[in-house]
Amino acid sequence: MAELRVAMIGHAFMGGTHSVAWRTVNAAFDLPLTARMSVLCGRDAAKAAAAAEKLGWAEHATDWRDVVTRDDVDLVDICTPGDSHAEIALAALAAGKHVLCEKPLANSVAEARAMTSAAEAARANGVRSMCGFNYRRTPAVALMRQLVADGRIGEIRHVRARYLQDWIVDPQFPLVWRLQRDKAGSGALGDIGAHIIDLTQFVTGQQITGVSALTETFVRQRPLVGASAGLAASSGAGTGEVTVDDAALFLARLDGGAIGTYEATRFATGRKNALQVEINGSRGSVAFDFERMNELQFHDATVPAAEGGFTTILVTEPEHPYLAGWWPPGHPIGYEHTFTHEARDLMLAVAAGEDPTPSFADALQVQLVLDAVERSAANAAGWTKVEPA
Repeated sequence: MAELRVAMIGHAFMGGTHSVAWRTVNAAFDLPLTARMSVLCGRDAAKAAAAAEKLGWAEHATDWRDVVTRDDVDLVDICTPGDSHAEIALAALAAGKHVLCEKPLANSVAEARAMTSAAEAARANGVRSMCGFNYRRTPAVALMRQLVADGRIGEIRHVRARYLQDWIVDPQFPLVWRLQRDKAGSGALGDIGAHIIDLTQFVTGQQITGVSALTETFVRQRPLVGASAGLAASSGAGTGEVTVDDAALFLARLDGGAIGTYEATRFATGRKNALQVEINGSRGSVAFDFERMNELQFHDATVPAAEGGFTTILVTEPEHPYLAGWWPPGHPIGYEHTFTHEARDLMLAVAAGEDPTPSFADALQVQLVLDAVERSAANAAGWTKVEPA
């Protein structure tokens, strides 16, 4: 069987999840390619070596520029902070490598446009690219999309989406890179808001055309991270400025006629990873909460009122999306499986010579929405149109 030789750039949180995916994808699914975890790349040689051994990579390296041009690499998996996505992706595409890039695609619309243009040019030479919006690959979300596409909820009227976390509620939590605009691009908006933008557009088949937004930063100074303290602030190191949003809220119009409300915050005390989406239509509704990721709520408004209300669908049957590769009915899957499904879909597309989704063009559209939200919030501009791609 042919191999897909993978190089992964970055090895922290996302690097760990992607490594699980590459290790398990062929064990779960019958595929025309075998994933080979060829090389892991990180800036610190000792840390990269330790990560490669722990996560299952054959080699480690410290210079991504050398890695993306290696003859024994077919695909470059970008798991770094957003400030390096564009440079790495552009170099990899120019070298003729397939690319998987974590979300959001870039830190600016200009970078995302350049990446999309490069992906389109490389596509003519059989090079494929995909952005890693993993929540699309949750089986319950994929089933939600099927129900909507099949007309089970009728004409879509309301889109309601929230992504709630609380991991930076403590004002003594240190100033990590996700709280710095030059590295992360934005805060809760890009980190988790991008997910609900992509997910709702994926489920409904509609794109956001305009927004009215506000953002807020609740804790504006945080302890600096010590040189060797990991996530712990070093004693007496002082504080630094938080340069991203802590929370973002916006109203939206979608091009199919639906209206939407969106909220992304890392200050929802008690909420750990509550990605919640509800779609209301003329014939019914569907609702999903990632903290109950194996369940989907479905209301069929066409049945008699006495039989109505929301029904809980346990999404664990082999007939449900992706689940034929896993366990007997009633045995739930977890967060890491969404990345395995991502790797599966990408490998199938590469093997078939087809374009995987979400494409860089899809991710650019999300970036344009993020940009419109920031412009609306910054200028108190009221209704702000999303720029065309």
